[in-house]
Amino acid sequence: MTTQKGYRAPVLADVARAARVSVPTVSRVLNGTKYVAPELAGRVHEAIERLGYRPNGAARSMRSGRRTLVSVFAGATANYGYARTLQGIETAARKAGMSVTITVVESGEDDDVKRAIDLALAQPTAGAIVLEFDRAGINARHMLPDGLPVIVAGGGSRRTGGVPAALIDERTAARKATEYLLRLGHRTVHHIAGPTAGKHSGRTDGWRAALTDAKIPVPAVMNAEWDATSGFRWGERIAGRDDVTAVLCGNDEIAIGLMRALADRGIHVPRDISVVGFDDQPLVAMWQPSLTTVDQDFEDLGERAFTILEQLVDGDMTATSSVVVPQLVVRESTAPPRG
Repeated sequence: MTTQKGYRAPVLADVARAARVSVPTVSRVLNGTKYVAPELAGRVHEAIERLGYRPNGAARSMRSGRRTLVSVFAGATANYGYARTLQGIETAARKAGMSVTITVVESGEDDDVKRAIDLALAQPTAGAIVLEFDRAGINARHMLPDGLPVIVAGGGSRRTGGVPAALIDERTAARKATEYLLRLGHRTVHHIAGPTAGKHSGRTDGWRAALTDAKIPVPAVMNAEWDATSGFRWGERIAGRDDVTAVLCGNDEIAIGLMRALADRGIHVPRDISVVGFDDQPLVAMWQPSLTTVDQDFEDLGERAFTILEQLVDGDMTATSSVVVPQLVVRESTAPPRG
């Protein structure tokens, strides 16, 4: 394997030559399967360090019979929740001495899903984690082969079927955020929802349940994309309405776009309209006004997903799902309504 012109990655024979031992001796040191005299082992380790030799993990896993590669299937990787969940998985896997491959599923269409699965499982895979945030993830889960350890990571409070899951209870969190706005004295709460792409929205369900239980008529959902521009466009429409005093947004980017549009039109947040986001992205605490939002710990979600998968890979059939309810972080963008 060549990483740059003129450079060849060191192989086992190079280490043996530098350490003045045989190739089988180097192999025994790396595998730890047989005794090697400390003086010889020391020479091997010194040569490995000096040459920058990296053992072939796939080959070693084949020899040992233990696979160490985790395949992650995701419908996207750039979005905040996806990226932070992947970071959590990779961090936990690295601590456990395992590697991670990430396969983007281009769409929920069967051909795209099958192509992604075939590509990922061509490698010696110990198990798979599916980010079930969208239709692509949902379909990938259903098309993975039986017998492969599989874990789902996503939003929800429970899951039917035989696949364990690491979950963030978005429904309860959205319900609590809506109830908080109602306790401030708002007569109702409007909702700008992100796209579901065929997936059930716990955030919308929690908002609706809070209003229904309070016997408050449920306003029409304002459908948006996940970006700030979409929130800005809704802000342009909301600015002229007297009936909107509180808005729960599907994510922080929508909320930021909404607040910018309102500010451009002389609508003050929170004096005129209270705004709540979802995710607690790092910069929203620095926004003006700082954003009240639901703190979703996606890195923890990824770490929990890997922990459950590792249990399954190690043969623990008692592994169960893990559910966390994210908390509302109250900042400056919410207040009681005027008058």
